[in-house]
Amino acid sequence: MKIAITTTGPGWDASVDERFGRAKGFALVEVGGKEPSISFIENSQNLQAVQGAGIQAAESVSRNGAKALLTGHVGPKAFRVLSAAGVEIYLGVKGTVRQAFEAYAKGELRRAESADAEGHW
Repeated sequence: MKIAITTTGPGWDASVDERFGRAKGFALVEVGGKEPSISFIENSQNLQAVQGAGIQAAESVSRNGAKALLTGHVGPKAFRVLSAAGVEIYLGVKGTVRQAFEAYAKGELRRAESADAEGHW
């Protein structure tokens, strides 16, 4: 299973980026083996996007096989795209990528039922 975490940069010690569509990138954590592995997906194309950043980011997360997203906030359009793709969304996530993943693994995060931010945030 793959978990996407919005992040300010690559690696376990990078900070969680509270934005979804305009996050610097996504840590993609693959679980299922002995130890989880991590890779980084750039989101630079959406950093300065006038509109559609959330939708494009949602499509990227889904296309890369993530089944869960850990982030600070997500807008309504991105929420709809992610939900339609079967991606579980967890909001209010803070700290480092490692801390976010550990909180998810321990079942400390609650699955979101709706978006919590307006578009263009």
